[in-house]
Amino acid sequence: MNDVTILSETPCRLGEGPAYDPARETLFWFDITECRRYALHLPSGEQNVLDLPEMASAMAVIDAGRDLILTKTGLYVLDNATGALTPHVPVEADNPVTRSNDARLHPSGAFWFGTMGKKAEDGAGAIYRYFRGTVEKLYDRVTIPNAICFSPDGTAAFFTDTQINRLMRVAVDPATGALAGEPEIIHDHSDGKGGLDGAATDADGRIWNARYGAGALDCYAPDGSRLLTIDMPAVQVTCPAFVGDGLIAVTSAWQTLDAAARAADPHAGKTFLVRTDVRPKFEPAVAFAEL
Repeated sequence: MNDVTILSETPCRLGEGPAYDPARETLFWFDITECRRYALHLPSGEQNVLDLPEMASAMAVIDAGRDLILTKTGLYVLDNATGALTPHVPVEADNPVTRSNDARLHPSGAFWFGTMGKKAEDGAGAIYRYFRGTVEKLYDRVTIPNAICFSPDGTAAFFTDTQINRLMRVAVDPATGALAGEPEIIHDHSDGKGGLDGAATDADGRIWNARYGAGALDCYAPDGSRLLTIDMPAVQVTCPAFVGDGLIAVTSAWQTLDAAARAADPHAGKTFLVRTDVRPKFEPAVAFAEL
């Protein structure tokens, strides 16, 4: 049985990028368009917000005191004690059209992340890999990069372009997260309801994907066959993250909804907690290098 409750009542215009740090027992997520990072300490229920100087969408843990923040101009090191942001590696910093979007950590600590047009301009974005201080472009001419996640053994990466709505799998180097093959389609949702959005893999290699515009959290087998669909309390769900044994946090958005649509979708933008029997897979620290 799958139980869905509200984890955070805060309505985000574009809630995205949930990331859980077991050491801090804290779930982090972003409101991209509002330039905020939220932090919810799960044992106490205390929630805090950090205002950021520009749009940001995802993060990775560096060490006990620092996080790597993905923003519209690149990667920054956040000092959690002071809130200071230090530039690390610029990414599309001179491109006013784009911003950052989906991201996920490979078991090696490689950080895959995507960019997209602020107005979802056709083919304006790309998917990149960060590893020990260097960034390489993996795929270009991407419109809405999403569903980035990895098999538990690190031999496969999954991703999608939500505009195309096909879930892809590609072989990668388990030691570095670098590409090791050509991508193949494992699930074609191009004619289905809603768009494939953020995703995470569990300890058994199943892919949990938020289906934006359909109010659904789907579970796929590693071969792409859909195993389960969980109805969610908001239509525009965006991304899942594991926060404990059998626990999945899911962000959502109220963007594009007018007053009538928001009234009909009162939980839009909130962050939810799904209770399942899934074994979680937590993300490692990022493979970071001082520059």
